Amino acid sequence: MLPFAIKVSGLTKTYGVKPVLHGLDLEVKAGQRFVLFGGNGSGKTTLLKCLAGLARPDAGDVAIAGMDARRQGPEARRLIGVVTHQPLLYEDMTGLENLRFYGRMFQTPRLEERIQQVAAQLDAAPLLSARVRTLSHGMKKRLSLCRALLHNPPVLLLDEPETGLDEEALRLLDALLTSEEGRGRTVLMATHSLERGLALADSVGVLSGGRIAYQAEAKGLDVAGFRQTYHSYLGVGQ
Repeated sequence: MLPFAIKVSGLTKTYGVKPVLHGLDLEVKAGQRFVLFGGNGSGKTTLLKCLAGLARPDAGDVAIAGMDARRQGPEARRLIGVVTHQPLLYEDMTGLENLRFYGRMFQTPRLEERIQQVAAQLDAAPLLSARVRTLSHGMKKRLSLCRALLHNPPVLLLDEPETGLDEEALRLLDALLTSEEGRGRTVLMATHSLERGLALADSVGVLSGGRIAYQAEAKGLDVAGFRQTYHSYLGVGQ
C-alpha cells in the first residue's frame, strides 16, 4: 500500500486576480481521516474540487493513490467519492435512477444490491422513488452521500457534509466513517464544526493564506485549546 493516498505539491489556483490557493502542500496517509478547517473564502472548497478533478489547478501536482490526477484523470477519479455543496444529481431523475447512472459509470459490481445497501446505511431508501427536484436540501444531501459511497471508493472527499443534514443523518454518516468499512478509507473532510471535526479526525489542518498553515495529530488536542489555535489563523491572507 502506498504511504499517501493524497499528495499535493505546490498547488496554486487563482480566480480572476485573487489567488485562492498559493503553493499549497499536503500529504494525507492512506486510511487516515484528515479534517480541514478554515474561514469562509479560505479555499477549502477550491482545494477539494482540485482533488476531485472538478477544477483545474493553475500550477502544482495532485496525486491520488500514486496516480497523477492530471495525466491519469479518469483512473484517479474512479478512486474518489466526493460530496460538494452542489448535490451533483440529475433533478428530473429519481434517486434510484441517479444511483443507477453513477453506479454504471463506475462499473459498480452487484449494483442493485449495493444501491439498497448504501440507501439503508443512510436511511435514504424512501428517497429512491422520488424525483430529485421534489426533495429538500437535506434529502438531496443524503442522496449525494449515497452517490459518493456507492462505488466504495478508497478516498472520500467531503465538503462541509453536515450542511443541511439533521442530527440523525449526521449520526449515520459518522457511524459510516468510523465503521469497519470506513476505517480502511482515506477521508478528507472540510468543516466549520470544531467539536465534530476533532471527534472524527486522526489529523487536522488549518487552511489560511492559501496554504496549510497548521497541521497536527488530533489525538491529545482538546476543543478549547484548538479553538484558540484555529482563531489565531483566521483572517490571515484573506
